Amino acid sequence: MTTTKKELVEEVSERLKLKKEGVFPVIDQTFVTMRESLVNGDRIEIRGFGVFEVKETRARTSARNPRTSDLVYVPPGKKTRFKPGKLLKEALREPIDE
Repeated sequence: MTTTKKELVEEVSERLKLKKEGVFPVIDQTFVTMRESLVNGDRIEIRGFGVFEVKETRARTSARNPRTSDLVYVPPGKKTRFKPGKLLKEALREPIDE
């Protein structure tokens, strides 16, 4: 199951008893700001939830194109990493009630 930004807006709107039109810009700008921080190489720590950070990847010279089996050069890059916080880890460990 996937939760979309629209569904997040609806859920927050219901919980806070606010109009969706007022909640959407806040959630949208939260994600824009997070994206900009990660692009700048900043680490985002949300207590009780987790940490988002950017990791550098090394160049690889031994990667292989699956279609042609040719060796290709893969330049160094960046990737995002999420490390769940303590409260999220504990919540995920709880058994599922069916």
